[in-house]
Order: sequence, then structure tokens, then C-alpha cells
Amino acid sequence: MSEIIILFLGAISAGLLGSLTGLGGGVIIIPLLTLGFGVPMHYAIGASLISVIGTSSGAAVAFVKEGFTNMRIGMFLEIATTSGAIIGALVSGMLNPNTIGIIFASILLLTVILNLKGKPDHQEPVVKGSLEDKLELYGTFPDKGVIKSYSARNTVPGFLMMMFAGAMSGLLGIGSGALKVLAMDNMMKLPFKVSTTTSNFMIGVTAVASALIYFQRGEIIPAIVAPVLVGVVVGSIIGSKTLMVSKTKKLKTFFAIVITILSVYMMYKGITKSFS
Repeated sequence: MSEIIILFLGAISAGLLGSLTGLGGGVIIIPLLTLGFGVPMHYAIGASLISVIGTSSGAAVAFVKEGFTNMRIGMFLEIATTSGAIIGALVSGMLNPNTIGIIFASILLLTVILNLKGKPDHQEPVVKGSLEDKLELYGTFPDKGVIKSYSARNTVPGFLMMMFAGAMSGLLGIGSGALKVLAMDNMMKLPFKVSTTTSNFMIGVTAVASALIYFQRGEIIPAIVAPVLVGVVVGSIIGSKTLMVSKTKKLKTFFAIVITILSVYMMYKGITKSFS
């Protein structure tokens, strides 16, 4: 019972940290379970995927109602992310935990770097006759009382990057939100608010695709998943409220240092073959 309570409190911290940094709770849940509780890597990934589904669902509804999320772009790119997630989940079953730990640490470091970089805010017009025009990958969003229009660019490179993001989500049990935003921000030239909210909408759907494979393999354990899911959701709610009154730049820098230390330690554990 005491272990469940400690796990619950740790999950709250993960949800809080994930929401404050924008990295998602999964990047903390897996180190917490594997390094802190000695949970086998594949079971930790299964629990993390369920927590990703829970945390993204609530926020996604609010963003859709507010008019930020582009459902059409999100559903189109979900073809890539869900395909990648299924492939990633299948590959995960073939890899040993130490290899997954090294890949996780590498992606985590990349995620921290991308999260600390300045975010461009594009607002591209529709190009008549383009692929984006034919697929209707454009829309509008509210910005300080003004309705602004935008259109996607570079759809094919963005689609391929989304497939990679989905594969990393299925392989590692994280939302891969930073990779999704990278695809939509830097490649597809979508406005920052649209890319982040659409990414949040997509994360849960991507996680469901790979979670089904982990469930079928018996790698989602209710005794681990339940306290993690509830704790991460509670932490995310606290984090979203804290975010409004805190100095986010200092917080992100501090947490980036913490996450970097965790990723380096996970890489060391993977290299020394210490994961079960």
C-alpha cells in the first residue's frame, strides 16, 4: 500500500512537471518507474502510454472548443502518427530494455533542446492549387480578439516527421509532443498556438494505437497504471493553474536541467545493461 501511495505522489510530480515544461508526464513517469521503483521497461512504457491518453484528453476538448485545434490537419497527420506508433510498439517488443533506455535518453535530450529553443510563429497564406489547398490544410484561429487565417506548408516532409514522432511514441511510451510541434512549427509553418493545441489533440490518439499492442502483450498492469494515471492527471491540473502565475522561463530552464540529468543517468544505465 505504501508503494502505491509513493507512486501516486511521484505521478503527481510527473504530471506537474510535464505540464509546466510542456514535455508531458511520460518523460518523467518512465524514469520514475524504472529508476525509482525498478519496474521493467516495457511495463513502465505501458503505464506511461495510458497516462498520456488521460492527460491529453481533457486539454484537447478545451482547445477544440476555443477554436485553436485544427481537426482536419490533426486527423490527416494522425494517419502518419498512428502508423508510426503501431510500428514503434511492435519494434519495442523485439528490443531489449537497455537498448530502449539508450534510445529514450537520446530522444529525451533532443526533446529538452527543442523545448528550450525559441518558437517561431508563422502565418502563411493559402497557395491556390497547392497540395495544402487541395487537402484543405488551412484554417483560422482567435488571437487576442482577432481571427487570423493560416495555411500549412511542406506537407510531405511534415507527414514523414509525424511518422517518426509516432514511432518514438509507440517505442518509448511518450507523447512525442516536441517532435510533433517541430514538424508543424518548423516544417509545416503552422502558427505556434495551432501546432501546440493540434499536437495535444493528436497525442492521445497516437498513444491509444500503441497502447492496444502493449495491452495485448500483457504489459499494462492495472496496479501500476491506476495510481500513475490518477496522479498524472491531478499533477497536470495543478500544473496548468501554477503555469498562469509562475515565471515559466526560469521553470523550464530548471526542469530542463533535471530532465537532462535523468536522461544522462538512463543512458548510463542502458549502456551498463542495468535495466531489467
